[in-house]
Amino acid sequence: MSRVNLAIIGGGLVGASLALALQAGAKARGWKILLIEPFAPGDSYQPSYDARSSALSFGTQQIYQQLGLWQVIGRRAEPIRQIHVSDRGRFGATRLDALEEGVPALGYVVENAWLGQCLWQGLDSEVVSWRCPAEVTSMQAIERGYRLRLNDDTQLECDLAVLADGGRSGLREQLGIHVRHTPYQQSALIANITPGEAHGGQAFERFTEEGPMALLPLPENRCALVWTRQGMDARRLADIDERSFLRELQGVFGYRLGALRQVGARHLYPLSLIEAQEQVRPHLVVLGNAAHSLHPIAGQGFNLSLRDVQSLAEALLVGPQQPGDLSTLQAYHQRQRLDQAMTIGFSDQVTRLFGSNQPLLAAGRNLGLLGLDLLPPAKSWFARQAMGLGTRPDSRGQA
Repeated sequence: MSRVNLAIIGGGLVGASLALALQAGAKARGWKILLIEPFAPGDSYQPSYDARSSALSFGTQQIYQQLGLWQVIGRRAEPIRQIHVSDRGRFGATRLDALEEGVPALGYVVENAWLGQCLWQGLDSEVVSWRCPAEVTSMQAIERGYRLRLNDDTQLECDLAVLADGGRSGLREQLGIHVRHTPYQQSALIANITPGEAHGGQAFERFTEEGPMALLPLPENRCALVWTRQGMDARRLADIDERSFLRELQGVFGYRLGALRQVGARHLYPLSLIEAQEQVRPHLVVLGNAAHSLHPIAGQGFNLSLRDVQSLAEALLVGPQQPGDLSTLQAYHQRQRLDQAMTIGFSDQVTRLFGSNQPLLAAGRNLGLLGLDLLPPAKSWFARQAMGLGTRPDSRGQA
């Protein structure tokens, strides 16, 4: 039976980022890393109008810069120069500006397919190997790690198993790891939009009585739309014809980018806050959406996961020669506990505050947005949260 030092179950953006963060240190230690992924990565990047995208915070850009990958990722990353936050029908609004914060960009928007391609091509085949397409059907704790059974009936053992197989992880359930599940009674409608005017690197967070929306800048003057609505209303918006959809979106968003000209494929995702009650056990780590899945409107989910990745890699590479030691994993989790609590709390409270129609809350958030423009320290704190720097040392600088 074959054995590896680390088995990363899930070779998506989080799993591949962990392998990348570990590979130099793993090579020095003689470790072998295995990525197990059910979907085969594409051989080459294929641009698509309808590509799904992620908003990478300034802090995330800094992590990829440290890993030596940003120069490649940045070729197709659209910088966010400004974020305009507003509450529909009310006078409160605020603008976050990269120049005011002393950074080249508040964040970047990157197509997931491009980011994945950059990560996969950055992996060292001497250290990192793939089982793909393949799935882990069962996991069994053994004396010095885990035994994994794959869907082709082969088995392997590992010193450390990293569960990074997404928010609906069946293995997490199989292992008896309970989750706190808080449904938002909303769905996110995701689509790409072409505006009539140049977006100029502007991102928009717009809060309405029906739910919040975000419009993020993409290359080729497209914008990524995340529109949160109640379940049946979201389904209606997904099904209506393109002209009717653009007319309704225009009525809510306004003409800040001129007339909206085109919408691509629309996809719906039911929204919940999911938090795993355990993230570490001896020889086991739960990572990414399997550990915490957030509302997308604040754009914090992947960025928090990447900070977890960085912290875990650092802990493992200063820990014992063989990974999986519980005290090392507990130290990692303790280090990330505050960041996770603050980021999840920030995302959840923003979602609830700006998703409420109660008059007192609506008045309060309106004054809050106005206050951000009047109080530079409060505005800077809000910007640091958005940039993924809220609980970390100040790392501003040129990209």
